[in-house]
Amino acid sequence: MAVAHWLVLFVTVIVVSNMRDVNGALPAATLEAIAKANVNGPYIGIVIPNLFEMGPLLNSSSYSAAEIIDFSGRRFRFGTVEERKVILVMTGLGVINAAITTQLLLSFFNVEGVIHYGIARNANPDLHIGDVAIPQYWAHTGLWNWQRYGQGPEDELALESNGDYTRTLGHLRFANYTTNVTGCASHDNLLNSIWYQPEEVFPVTGTPEERQHEFWVPVGSTYFAVAKKLEGLKLEPCVTTCLNYTPSVSIVERGISASIYLDNSAYRSFIYDKFNVSPVDMESASVALICYQQSTPFIAIRALSDLAGGGSAESNEADTFADLASDNAVTVVVEFIKQLSSRNSL
Repeated sequence: MAVAHWLVLFVTVIVVSNMRDVNGALPAATLEAIAKANVNGPYIGIVIPNLFEMGPLLNSSSYSAAEIIDFSGRRFRFGTVEERKVILVMTGLGVINAAITTQLLLSFFNVEGVIHYGIARNANPDLHIGDVAIPQYWAHTGLWNWQRYGQGPEDELALESNGDYTRTLGHLRFANYTTNVTGCASHDNLLNSIWYQPEEVFPVTGTPEERQHEFWVPVGSTYFAVAKKLEGLKLEPCVTTCLNYTPSVSIVERGISASIYLDNSAYRSFIYDKFNVSPVDMESASVALICYQQSTPFIAIRALSDLAGGGSAESNEADTFADLASDNAVTVVVEFIKQLSSRNSL
């Protein structure tokens, strides 16, 4: 077995060294460190948006740190969580950063699956601040076809006949949200409507350059089965400020992402009514789409820090409860890894 491992290491070093000769992107020492780390895999990749969300895991007694490999502006932290080998990496804010980081993780390292966690806004009136939501499906709702003024739902979108765009997912008509209108029976808005669009994806199992379209991307079936065991798990109600109830874990149908910080009650209500979503964030759908294209198991665990604009105009719940939500997210991640390890040992 040791001979086989060193053979894999030798071949990997040659391959990645040749990559460096072509593009000069990574130093030879970094490529060698990556190759050596991969021999010790596979790992669970844990993808985290920001340092304040990573902090509770780094400080957890369940986490044991090992080496660090830095490249491409990212820091890949190796260690164990509940004795399972993991790689922690921070993405930065938004769907682009999340996609780039996840692709780097899966392209360079021996990863068996991905856990993504962090805080999120809550669009579901049945859930509460401090709860942790684990959706079965994720969608990117930031890809739009913005329809020109004067056209309506019956009018074909530009490039729709080519298969580039579609009206199947529905639209948001801005005039429906006009206020303080007097003296007229109807009203309009020059912004007209936006139509939600699925992403183009190119799975590794497909034909290169032959696109598919996906909107609701499922999490890994095995990971979701493990996550369902956590439903109802009681969580902490206090950090510096206490809630007057005990938060818990909820398994939900859908979550959405876009590079938009949602703090608007009208859009919160619209997006819930339109798509039946619970957590709303800025990264998870990107991680889901990359993992889907790379045929890698994935799950996202999001703790609810605020009401996405559903609270009072004077409140900013995220400022108050972000730390509590981050702690609760980490609690659920650790418990998920425990359950996953228990399942794998059967």
